[in-house]
Amino acid sequence: MKLNIPATEKPRVVIIGGGFGGLNLIQKLKKKKFQIVLIDRHNYHTFQPLLYQVAMGGLEPDSIAYPLRKYISSKGKDMFFRLCEVEKISPEEQLVKTDKGELDYDFLVIATGSRTNYFGIESIQKNSLELKSIPHSLDLRSLLLQNLERALMTDDKDERAQLLNFVIVGGGPTGVELAGALCELKKFVFRREYHDLDMDELNIYLLEGLDRLLNGMSEKASEKTYSYLEKLGARIRLKTMVEEYDGRKIEIGEDEVIPTYNLIWTAGVEGAFPGGIDKDNIDKGNRVRVNEYCQVKDHDNLFVIGDAAAMISEENPKGHPMLAQVAIQMAKLVGANLNKSIEAKSWERFKYKNKGVLATIGRNKAVADLPSIKVQGTFAWYIWLFVHLMFLVGFQNKLVVMMNWFIGYIRYNSPLRLIIRPFKRNNDDS
Repeated sequence: MKLNIPATEKPRVVIIGGGFGGLNLIQKLKKKKFQIVLIDRHNYHTFQPLLYQVAMGGLEPDSIAYPLRKYISSKGKDMFFRLCEVEKISPEEQLVKTDKGELDYDFLVIATGSRTNYFGIESIQKNSLELKSIPHSLDLRSLLLQNLERALMTDDKDERAQLLNFVIVGGGPTGVELAGALCELKKFVFRREYHDLDMDELNIYLLEGLDRLLNGMSEKASEKTYSYLEKLGARIRLKTMVEEYDGRKIEIGEDEVIPTYNLIWTAGVEGAFPGGIDKDNIDKGNRVRVNEYCQVKDHDNLFVIGDAAAMISEENPKGHPMLAQVAIQMAKLVGANLNKSIEAKSWERFKYKNKGVLATIGRNKAVADLPSIKVQGTFAWYIWLFVHLMFLVGFQNKLVVMMNWFIGYIRYNSPLRLIIRPFKRNNDDS
């Protein structure tokens, strides 16, 4: 079975993944020189940095998503999108094998990003929530609201503690942003709307295995983030590892137990890509080793970019950080080099330009490590707002998000806390 892509005399570039890497590669390629086929298991691009705001009821999911077919159709006629799951690639045959059929290629670019890394702990994978997609964010939103409603209707003190303790594991950007958003909801919204529930019983824990938060940022950013979250009421535990979770309680240390139905796992990610790549080319973190052109060894027409790529060098012995900027810059390099291949010009090597790292903790509270300056507080928060608006796909999305942020800032509230799709846990008997 084929994917019904028209035959062409142009070189066919197949791109797996409609994230930052895939879309920026399409933008860079000269459309008249190639036939371009984008494959993704979803029909939309997700702006992942704002997933936590969907989960906290600050934004609707469609404001951070953009239809891939609409994006493709605006770029030219010899461009195609196929909604399917890539099961395996065959570099020797130059074939992509999906659940809907096969497709041959001249150039293949894998831009599939990352997935949650549970470090082999099955109980956590089974019982916790992750935040890597829009369905995940909607599950978390529903669980939060459902458990508040359930807590109002139980007289069992132990059950109420399990319902009202929210534990976030992982002190990276996603973890601190979730913790900050939850603390602000408790302070500004839940105390008013759930006036018949003792909000002092609602606890937000942030557990981090290392000795500081935001380990990939400066020490000043880490210290400020800790201070901001502590003032907001978060209960922070550093040097704390979670090794088991049965869906009802977490044991930390020798004698401390946190009863909770709500474990949100943001403690790590690993590369995600289809089968078919030689095991010798797979590095730590489940990332594919690539050279300075993002090519996989022994396959000059096979490229991996973004989170799934490990470009090992003396300068970067562990590969580049798993950030959107890396994926964007790799995509632009591969696109430029493929254009040059048509024009018989020499290729450029990848050199990452660090444009900075940002994280927001709440209203007027953010940290920004930029190449020339490190700032915290309100100014960093404005930088965070501007950068995230600029990188959203689609003018309407930018406008909707900006209006939601403005209204939320003025009113300290949002009307989006709706249980549209109730979430049921694996161990939930209710």
